[in-house]
Amino acid sequence: MNLGKVFSKGLIFDNPTFVQVLGMCPTLAVTTSAQNGLGMGLATTAVLIGSNLVISLTRKVIPSKIRIPAFVVIIATFVTMVGMLLKAYLPALDAALGIFIPLIVVNCIILARAESFASKNSVIASITDGLGMGLGFAGALVILGGIREFFGAGSIFGTPVMVDFFHPARIISQPPGAFLVLGLLLAIFNGITSKSRPGEK
Repeated sequence: MNLGKVFSKGLIFDNPTFVQVLGMCPTLAVTTSAQNGLGMGLATTAVLIGSNLVISLTRKVIPSKIRIPAFVVIIATFVTMVGMLLKAYLPALDAALGIFIPLIVVNCIILARAESFASKNSVIASITDGLGMGLGFAGALVILGGIREFFGAGSIFGTPVMVDFFHPARIISQPPGAFLVLGLLLAIFNGITSKSRPGEK
């Protein structure tokens, strides 16, 4: 298996946000700033890598009839670990992300990778898949959050970058702005990558 292709699929060609349009709840809810997007993206990446690793290791001993409940338990274990680390070391980020950290358990990106990839492939390939998908998701959230923060507050990662006479478009920081910016990014991303996807002419 070509690990480079596995990684690039998650990062670009099968990007969970811009191509598969998965995990829309946290994508739209937490991306009011680039920092929140980065925090949620990295937390999800850590859970993806950890759960893919364990599921790949145990795929031959988990009975097929209970594989989904088993996957959920494994994913929930890593989500709990990530949540505890955030509370201990990054309490401000934990407070900003709120309920969306525990809800990583039901993020369809993670369960989809567990079912469609980690349960059928080797450990190294599964870790690579988790890393690619996680970084693809994190990158999408940072881009979305950065744009919304820039136009909605005139800052990037909390640092003001606009001149004093700039008037922020507050709607960009609100739910309608999330849908508007996401729609534009989806169109731009798919327009750029449609000609270079593997297998397409």
